[in-house]
Amino acid sequence: MAASPLNVQPSFHARSNSLPSRQHPITSQIDENLNRFRASQSASTSSSSTGHELACLQDLYDYVDMLLQFPLTQQALAQDQQRKSVEQVLDASLVLLDVCGTAKDALLRTKECTQELQSVLRRRRGGVEGLGDEVRKYLTSKKEVRKAISKAFKNLKHMDNKLMSKDGETGAVISTLKQVVAATMGVLQSLLSFISGPEASSRWSLVSKLMHQKSVWCEEEEEKTNEIANAEAALRSFIKSGNVKHVENVQNELQNSELCIQDLEEGLESFFRRLIKARVTVLNIVNC
Repeated sequence: MAASPLNVQPSFHARSNSLPSRQHPITSQIDENLNRFRASQSASTSSSSTGHELACLQDLYDYVDMLLQFPLTQQALAQDQQRKSVEQVLDASLVLLDVCGTAKDALLRTKECTQELQSVLRRRRGGVEGLGDEVRKYLTSKKEVRKAISKAFKNLKHMDNKLMSKDGETGAVISTLKQVVAATMGVLQSLLSFISGPEASSRWSLVSKLMHQKSVWCEEEEEKTNEIANAEAALRSFIKSGNVKHVENVQNELQNSELCIQDLEEGLESFFRRLIKARVTVLNIVNC
């Protein structure tokens, strides 16, 4: 199996299409951020860890933005021999934007269903009559969300294969950008798996080349740290038992899930804007 882009150390040896120096503070910061992503691959997926990864991704893209402003960087990307590699990065950015859209839609849909259930529970003031139908609607919506997430996983795998191809000459700038893309894929995978919940465990192999260590996943631990999954588990327990005593627990879990989703939405939206900016900058460079 080919090595993951995350596991390939960037080469900054001197050449016409390389970065000016490995010791440049911006390239050093990018290296440092990429190393942090590699080191965190074996960490468990939770709302706090996923939110932290999104925040780190924002920092990483801020440094990428500075990197793309360098004249030598722009010269390297504009060279004819880099055309295929630059197109690969641009194609990858489109996939990443699409996956971000899937994640945003999944979070929004889950939040709306969560809020609707909370509203129903408040109106019924603890009563359970007819509540089962509303819970089933929520669970049906989750199935549709998982279907969209499964498609996003497949798109990530396809993009991974294309990025690892040897077409075109790859200099230090492209190598760095590809590693940034790989780190982004890993974070988005974690986010999608968090949203999807325990059933996502069967889909880890779709992007195992990027996040092989994370495929050793502990479902028991995930259930303790995933607010969205906890809310779903509470709802399933209520449907199974029909016990009014479970309603309070359902309300608490739904509230925790909503707060978690709001935090993730904010982090994802902030990163999404940076991803768009990076893509536009590269397009402007190659189209000058």
